[in-house]
Amino acid sequence: MNKNLFDILGLAVAVCFILALKGLSSPKSARRGNLIGAAGAFAATDLVFFSPGMTHNHKWWIIGAIGFGSIVGVPAARRIQMTQMPQLVALFNGVGGGAAALVAIVEYLKLGSTATTPQVLATVFTVIVGCVSFSGSIVTFLKLQEIMTTRPVVFPGGRFVIAATLLGTLASAEWVVHSLGNTSLAVMGVLALLFGVLFVLPVGGADVPIVISLLNAFTGLTVAASGYVLQSTLLIVAGTLVGASGTILTRLMAAAMGRSLFGTLFGAFTAKPQAAVAEGEARSVKSGSPDDVAILLNYAQRVVIVPGFGLAVAQAQHTVRELADLLTSKGVDVAYGIHPVAGRMPGHMNVLLAEANVPYEQLVEMDEVNPTFPQTDVVLVVGANDVVNPAAKTTPGCPIYGMPILDVASAGNVIFLKRSMRPGFAGIENELLYDPKTTLLFGDAKDSLTKVISALKAL
Repeated sequence: MNKNLFDILGLAVAVCFILALKGLSSPKSARRGNLIGAAGAFAATDLVFFSPGMTHNHKWWIIGAIGFGSIVGVPAARRIQMTQMPQLVALFNGVGGGAAALVAIVEYLKLGSTATTPQVLATVFTVIVGCVSFSGSIVTFLKLQEIMTTRPVVFPGGRFVIAATLLGTLASAEWVVHSLGNTSLAVMGVLALLFGVLFVLPVGGADVPIVISLLNAFTGLTVAASGYVLQSTLLIVAGTLVGASGTILTRLMAAAMGRSLFGTLFGAFTAKPQAAVAEGEARSVKSGSPDDVAILLNYAQRVVIVPGFGLAVAQAQHTVRELADLLTSKGVDVAYGIHPVAGRMPGHMNVLLAEANVPYEQLVEMDEVNPTFPQTDVVLVVGANDVVNPAAKTTPGCPIYGMPILDVASAGNVIFLKRSMRPGFAGIENELLYDPKTTLLFGDAKDSLTKVISALKAL
């Protein structure tokens, strides 16, 4: 293929990636943006076969790699449940960072002593950040999957161990630059992997999505750096877009949690121990039946539905849409209160509700819905906990303190759909559950909503 034509096609692919990011900025255009991005990625993969210097043997290796990736990736993506999507994102992100690091290592070994200083520096950067992204993403996966504890993992002197590991990684990077040796490169890679693990361990469950976004930005930067090593403009553009968008998203998520990024990553080392509820202490809650909930909803003028991770677990998005439609037909004003970090990743609730064809106009962001709660008769909390927990305002030192929340406590009545009294992902109790205006409806959210709909239709 003519080089000019190759470059023009590469520019077209880069434009596709930019349009994809623009489309993903709004729920209405997200599907279109995703398709544009997928088309661009497909075209970029095809372009590789026509790149200068491509040999017949290289093509077969690439085809084999694509085949293997398809065999593993397609079934995983099709079978994954929405509740496990954040874990899949974490894994895919880690694989991307690890792949970029491996590509840089291979290219470094290929260049040998002929490598220029800029190429070595780009390789060092790619290997360090790629290894951190890979090992850190594996830890976030283990936390989200609850294979390991979701609470912050801290140990005496932990902050000094982390700092020492980082300094060791940087020192080994200097060693690589001056020695151009394979041993120094291996030491640097191992230390970077260790730092990635230590970097994520102190992060609590509620903050893991922020770390995933940060590691995603890291992966983008490694792809851009590996693009420099490989002299691939397309990789540089794609990596820069991912790095920039991931950084912006990380800052927005940290702001939504009401804390600095540094506090999110290392706040566990300075957090104050929380007082535990005395053993044997019993606290009463007001539980209700589907009929009780149906009566409250039937006589309400305005209802706000607050979705959370429990909605995804129960796969109740279609049922909650049916309930909302039924209430609307009775003349009730219905809206969905969406917290920026509800669920396990940004936009988790938007994706779920879009799957049930919930009108975008009914999705109201936190800043817009909060002033309306005093005029709301009933708030129906479906599987959410931390994003409505008053402890974010009243309990200094708790994991979510300072996080802006949905002020559902100011509504006339609050109904919680919960499986049990188990705390949310942050691991702290919600005092709102014991408020006299709160009614708890225990059970699977989908089954409970189905019973509420039946009772509502009978009124």
